Amino acid sequence: MKQEKWYVAAKRADFEELGKKFSIDPVVARLIRNRDIVGEEAVDKYLHGSLEDLYDPALMKGIREGAEILVRKIAEGKTIRIIGDYDIDGIMSTHILYAGLTRTGAKVDTVIPHRIQDGYGLNDGLIRQAYEEGRDTILTCDNGIAAAKQVQYANELGMTVLITDHHEVPYEETGGERMYHLPPAAAVIDPKQPGCGYPFSGICGAVVAMKLMQALYEATGIGGRAALDEFLEMAAFATVGDVMELVDENRILVKYGLEKIRRTENPGLGALLEVCELGGKELSAYHIGFVLGPCLNATGRLDTARRALALLTARTREEALPIAMDLKHLNENRKEMTQQGVEEAQALIEREGLNTRKVLVLYLPHCHESLAGIIAGRIREKYGKPVFVLTSGEEGVKGSGRSIEAYSMYEEMSKCKDLFIKYGGHKMAAGLSLPAEHVRPFMERIEQECTLEPEDFVEKVHIDIQMPFHYVSHELLNQFSLLEPLGNGNRKPLFAQKDVELISSRLLGKSGRVGRYTIRDEYQMQYELVYFGDQEELLARWREKKKLSVAYYPELNTFRGRTEIQFVLQNYL
Repeated sequence: MKQEKWYVAAKRADFEELGKKFSIDPVVARLIRNRDIVGEEAVDKYLHGSLEDLYDPALMKGIREGAEILVRKIAEGKTIRIIGDYDIDGIMSTHILYAGLTRTGAKVDTVIPHRIQDGYGLNDGLIRQAYEEGRDTILTCDNGIAAAKQVQYANELGMTVLITDHHEVPYEETGGERMYHLPPAAAVIDPKQPGCGYPFSGICGAVVAMKLMQALYEATGIGGRAALDEFLEMAAFATVGDVMELVDENRILVKYGLEKIRRTENPGLGALLEVCELGGKELSAYHIGFVLGPCLNATGRLDTARRALALLTARTREEALPIAMDLKHLNENRKEMTQQGVEEAQALIEREGLNTRKVLVLYLPHCHESLAGIIAGRIREKYGKPVFVLTSGEEGVKGSGRSIEAYSMYEEMSKCKDLFIKYGGHKMAAGLSLPAEHVRPFMERIEQECTLEPEDFVEKVHIDIQMPFHYVSHELLNQFSLLEPLGNGNRKPLFAQKDVELISSRLLGKSGRVGRYTIRDEYQMQYELVYFGDQEELLARWREKKKLSVAYYPELNTFRGRTEIQFVLQNYL
């Protein structure tokens, strides 16, 4: 069982005064302050930010040049190929650029690389294909910022390349100085590039694509607001799907984008809502991140992301519905395969006694390589350690890693880079390929190089407020809607209550993975608590300690027409 240490936020402000000024409960004022929203102007934007508060696309470096080049290419009748990516952000970015360019009269087509056959981003083969098929211009989305050599190759062929991306610019560091390497494209549009004056760099690739279409629509007389209206839902979907932080501009985009998705006029999105039984319902970031989004991602993992793009470009419900159903079934298969992989990984850990290691390297030769990262993430959550999951690929062994806060995955991999055919990533996640004979040496070397101490494996749990259950009311929970959309960077509120005693328990569902507990708090009041986790482990801890401290979040649960407050257990000590 992984270890935890709880931290209760102690950020200061006049919560009573903020509550009065904005007509909110002091608890809500405290929650907003805990998310580093400081000052009345920032609080007002957090609570009431509108589409008018979005930043001007013209502030983004390279966007004017990109729009001007596209206007010229359209006028000259040149052919444009969009090269996207196979995840949610890449799919949505590709759709935005294709729809926008089509509306402005461009001759345009799309290519989304195959995850296994092509890998991520631009490569010489995709450029050569575009050239041989007579394409004049390549426009990337959600990739390209690290493709300097590939862009140079396209330049040598006489092609024009425009880059739209949101990833970090590659650099070399010498003597504390960073030398950035931008691709030699006709225009580079990436808010993370040096010298970009855009106020917020944490946007996804689809938002960058939407901003370019706003600039193009302005340049062609359609108007930037038309592009915002047309593509807001796609940009919002991608923002959540690509796990961007829901702060600043992202929070506004997702807040208004969710409502637009709910009443979407896009037949494909409408069909996906229908098959996932969400048609007409209130949507949250959760529904995109865990219900709708995985259906799109599953195509890029197990099949081809072009099926997801076909869904978005479908013209009628009748055309879209079979595609949406296929995507849903594909995701159900992906979930089953993932669960099998997780169970296989756990069995391997127990069988080989690997849990004594600081870094878990798990070789699952028959696992689908596109699922390695998801499985690594699940194992990391359970064991609280850095995890690599390796699988047998067509050429050697491939793998993905997921890390913990104290372990920089990319830096640690660099210490044994001689074992890899190829590797890359960042602090929290990485990908790699290596010869089969290097699996065992990698497992040993990555462990030997690891300098993690016991305290590094202790998970930090951030509690907003120590708050008794009886303070929670329907009115307070209704005010929690002001905090939406919740997700990465704007997390769900978490409260703590000590000395919680178990009265009775029952397991729900066929699998018994959900538990409903009747509990008594230190004030001798009884409540219902729901837990989605290892029920045996929780019950064993309660039997051992008699009373537990619990971290929980409250929510309104409607069942058979009756709405009641439900307390969901997230952590316990």
